[in-house]
Parts: sequence; structure tokens; C-alpha cells
Amino acid sequence: MIPRGYTSEGIVLTRKNFGEADRIISIYSKDRGRVSLIAKGVRRPSSRKRGHIEVFNLVKFQAVIGHGLDTMTEAEVVNDFKSIRGSLKKISLAYYLMEVVGRIIHEGESNIELFNLLSSTLTKLETAKELKKLRLDFVLQLLTLLGYWPRGVALPNPDEKLEEVIERQIYSERVGKIISA
Repeated sequence: MIPRGYTSEGIVLTRKNFGEADRIISIYSKDRGRVSLIAKGVRRPSSRKRGHIEVFNLVKFQAVIGHGLDTMTEAEVVNDFKSIRGSLKKISLAYYLMEVVGRIIHEGESNIELFNLLSSTLTKLETAKELKKLRLDFVLQLLTLLGYWPRGVALPNPDEKLEEVIERQIYSERVGKIISA
């Protein structure tokens, strides 16, 4: 018998309002890759999940497999990266990281090394001083990890290569570049 639900840990990439009280959440999970879930009733003031599913929170969640989208049943914050949220420069870089991962990875592509890279980069961002170096290192490691660039070879312009791979411009790139410069 196939299990109807699952539990995982993941980083919230995006959230989008849906209907009157629901949200569609995109999470990069440790063992399932990028998943889109519907969080029913989460926009109601009485919702217990409301504060847990903010963008770039590391959460432990439970979901039930649905016909279209899976439904999130529980969510609990593991790390909310509070010190990032206190700095405009750091928060814009965190949004940039979420957008890059969301665009380069397709639904259901699981990669534990990518999860670890994203999680460790957010942890480094909490105390980082050189944001531009952190951003460029992340892009280089991401492209290398996913096989778009050979290991051990210097990449002269990581942003250009990333844009070539994604085949579109990153919306938050301008902000991420300006603020982390």
C-alpha cells in the first residue's frame, strides 16, 4: 500500500495567496526536491501554521498527497534565520537565493547536496560581511553541483552563466547585485 502522506524538512522558496484564506507554498525539501503545497486556511488570523511558512524559513512539515497539489497539514519552524530579517541587504540576498533555486530546479528534482548548500548559505548569511562574495560563491557552487560548470575551474562571470542556464533574467538579481556590491 502506498503511503498517503509524508513528512519532510525544507526551505520555503515562495508563497502565493490562493482563494480567500489559502496559500500555495513552494518548498525545497531535503528528500523530495521542490514541492508545491496548498496550505488551507493559513491566512486566517487563527491559523497555527501562519508564521511558520514564511519565505526562507527552514521548516519541518507534513503533507497529504492530493490529486493536483499536495496539502500541507502541519508546519513547524526549525530555523527562521532571524538575524537575516534585520538587514535589508541580507534579506534581499536571501530572496535572490530563493528565486535562483526556484528557477533552476524543477518540481520533484531531489538533490540533498543542493539542500545542504542552500541551508549552509543561509546560515553563513546570518553573520556574513562580504555579501557579494557569498552570492558569487553560491552561484558557482550551484552551477558546479548541477553539472553546468566543471569542478575546480574558475568561472569569470557567474551571473552571466546562471542567466544562460536559466534562460531568463532573475528579477531580484538587480537588487541582489546592487545591495551585495
